[in-house]
Amino acid sequence: MKMTLTIRVPLIALLTFTGMGMTIIQAYGEDGAKLAAQLCATCHGIHGRSESPMFPRLDAQTPEYLEAQLKGFREHARGETEARSFMWGIASQLDDATVRSLAEYYAGQTAAPGAAGDTALMSKGQTIFEHGAPDDGVPACASCHGALGQGAAQFPRLAGQHKSYLLRQIEAFRDKSRGNAPVMSAVAHNLNTDQANAVATYLQSR
Repeated sequence: MKMTLTIRVPLIALLTFTGMGMTIIQAYGEDGAKLAAQLCATCHGIHGRSESPMFPRLDAQTPEYLEAQLKGFREHARGETEARSFMWGIASQLDDATVRSLAEYYAGQTAAPGAAGDTALMSKGQTIFEHGAPDDGVPACASCHGALGQGAAQFPRLAGQHKSYLLRQIEAFRDKSRGNAPVMSAVAHNLNTDQANAVATYLQSR
């Protein structure tokens, strides 16, 4: 009996491997909205409102942060597994003007509400976010990421972000596989597992 094996490949990877991605990028150039819809929405959701915790939400993210990360993927400054698997290939095809256009598009979107979690964890996470954990050498997250987690310039918006994505990034900072943010590597090293879980739960709820 003849058997057929079906392999499902993410659209971004498929477009990159077949070369179709370059055709779309060339066609749309600096039109961030069209490019986002064609190349980014499959993973990051419509208007950047990702439904999958595997992929970060991009809606209302700061444009400076998005530009820096896309260039980081392009230059292989971000080396965590997800970066290599999903972003290195497509980012290699983006010139500076296209990167800027995508960043401005996502920054201009309205952030969707976050998802509430365990009340006690959210409360603990809010305390750490706003005041840090001085005894453990953990500074207040709000001092860089904004009082409401809304982000500021190259410090990203964290409000409403998927909890599991935040925890994976903290681990990537901790093991230094994400090497383009030395300040966060130091913070993540001092943040214990329970504290990280609490902060991520709080931020997802914002």
